[in-house]
Formats: sequence, C-alpha cells, structure tokens
Amino acid sequence: MTPTATILDAVAFAARRHRRQRRKGEPSEPFIDHPIAVAHLLSRHGIDDHVVLCAALLHDTVEDTRTTLEELRERFGEVIAQVVAEVTDDHQLAKAEQKEQQVVRAPHLSREAQLVKLADKIHNVSDMEHHPPMWPAARRRAYIAWSRRVVAGLRGVHAELEAAFDAAAASAQLALADEADDGDEYLY
Repeated sequence: MTPTATILDAVAFAARRHRRQRRKGEPSEPFIDHPIAVAHLLSRHGIDDHVVLCAALLHDTVEDTRTTLEELRERFGEVIAQVVAEVTDDHQLAKAEQKEQQVVRAPHLSREAQLVKLADKIHNVSDMEHHPPMWPAARRRAYIAWSRRVVAGLRGVHAELEAAFDAAAASAQLALADEADDGDEYLY
C-alpha cells in the first residue's frame, strides 16, 4: 500500500471506529473531527511523514473505542501501531495517574509520538477556548496548566508546533481570565 493509500485507510478506519462518538464541547462535534484536526495541524506545519499522520488519525482509537493494538498492527503495521501505543493512556491506572504518566513519559516518547502528542495538545487546548467542554472554569484552567506540563517534556521536537501550542494555551488562558472559579480543585 502506498503512503497516501495508508493515510486514506487510516481516515476511513478511524471514522468507522469513532462514528457514534461526539466531542465534549458545546457544539458536540463528531469525534472524528478531532483526529482529522490533529493530522491537519501536523500537515500544515510541514509534517508529511505518513507514519506520523496515520498515528495522528488513529491516536484515540485504542483509548476510546474497542480497537486493539493488535488490530492496528495487522492493518497498519508495527511502526504505526507502536506510535499509537506510545500516546495511549493505560486505563488500568486511575485517571490522575494516567495524566501524571503523560507528563513523565513525554520526554521519552519517540519523535513521531511526540509530534502526535504535541498536535493533540494544541487541538485540545484550543478547544478550551473555542469549543469548551461543559466544565467549570477552574477545571479548564487546570487542563491548560496540565497540558503545559506535558508539552514541557516535548520541547525541542518541533519549534513551530511548540509556538502554536504556546499561542493556543495563552489565548485559552486569556479567554478564561474573566470566568469565576467554582472553588474546586481539578487534576486536569
């Protein structure tokens, strides 16, 4: 299969797996918009490696659907499956530990996984401003702060994407500046 055919297969596969899912934001967009946006961010910033783009398209399939890493290995090969595995949270851990593991593991990911993780964080942080989930302001602020901790471990992988994250985080933080806190503490 050519790299282009593999990318198109990844789009189709991810669309089928996420077909009944919606994003948490107010407009409740189809979930598939997220992995496509992550891949598009990478492409717009000069990433044309089909492994990275496929992993971006597939990055939430194991975490959020019944897809297994074995299925991804069989269909897309070991390299793409490995990148997806690197950016997939371990659901056997408590949610707070999953989030802390993202911070700890970020500097040790492969370059390909770091690129996917960085683009994922850009899109998610941007959504805190443009399509926020129905979370209290304090939780959205905590998510931005936690994302900054994850991205700190990705520094040096791609300067343009890092600048895009910094801009998205600053803009989201500013948009939340006037919203009142609800007094609760959040881990992310």
